[in-house]
Amino acid sequence: QVQLVESGGGLVQAGGSLRLSCAAVGSILSIDAMGWYRQAPGKQRELVAMFTSGGKTDYEDSVKGRFTISRDNAGNTVYLRMNILKPEDTAVYYCNARGTLVTGPEFVSWAQGTQVTVSS
Repeated sequence: QVQLVESGGGLVQAGGSLRLSCAAVGSILSIDAMGWYRQAPGKQRELVAMFTSGGKTDYEDSVKGRFTISRDNAGNTVYLRMNILKPEDTAVYYCNARGTLVTGPEFVSWAQGTQVTVSS
């Protein structure tokens, strides 16, 4: 019903920067939350950065001051600027969105994931 088109990621040296993007495609009435989770090998998936209702943003403690989430005017596309990247940021980053469809039902959607690798 709703697909998330994700791009970005790649290989970067420690201290470098990358930008991820994610666009929600579908018959969407509203988006209540949209952002990224990440999962490193052998670890559980964790929240990285998320827009919630009212334009509030939430960040995982270790990325505060380094990562910035933003969105376009329509609110269907989000961007994650990742600065001062560290090897511990290496993970697969998954875009996530939830909201309401035009037809009424709520939705939750996940992107396929993009690999971010930070070398030391």
